[in-house]
Amino acid sequence: MLFADDTECSLRSAVALVNSAEEPDTLTDVEQLDAWYAEYGFTGRHDSDEAELQAMRALRPVLRELLTADRDRAAELVNEMLAEAQAVPQLRRHDGLDWHIHAVPSDAPLARRVAVEVAMAMIDVIRADELSRLAVCVDDRCQGLVLDLSRNRSRRYCSTACANRNAVAAYRARGRRSAHERT
Repeated sequence: MLFADDTECSLRSAVALVNSAEEPDTLTDVEQLDAWYAEYGFTGRHDSDEAELQAMRALRPVLRELLTADRDRAAELVNEMLAEAQAVPQLRRHDGLDWHIHAVPSDAPLARRVAVEVAMAMIDVIRADELSRLAVCVDDRCQGLVLDLSRNRSRRYCSTACANRNAVAAYRARGRRSAHERT
């Protein structure tokens, strides 16, 4: 494990949220937001309404900027996000989870809690100088983010779909080269 569980969970949820803006947009209704909330194990306030959906959609470019920034800019953004949210980090244990950090009350709006949790996770990433664990998908047709938590830092694609599309394209290109060489 490279980071604490809560850091990895925050990073995974942030990347998924940012990537939901890729075509096709997968965060267009409250049901999709509810599914994201459940998939990433969020607790606390969840209004499950249109206003919350729009706040989460508006958070995507903010998180994209943070997750793709260089180390100095990421530190600036983290500081700005935490100050704006008046974050006060505290250790909490709840819902069967061991000690982890919360920095805003559980009744704060979801978008605010997500922003602060991601900012807190990025503190670990910045301090460990591990921003290279975050990148943009190498598929030319994709702008999805990649979170590489692998030991050998080998993850290059944001999804299996992008990886498969590129593998098929490479296979076909080799086939065309081979056929061309035989003629």
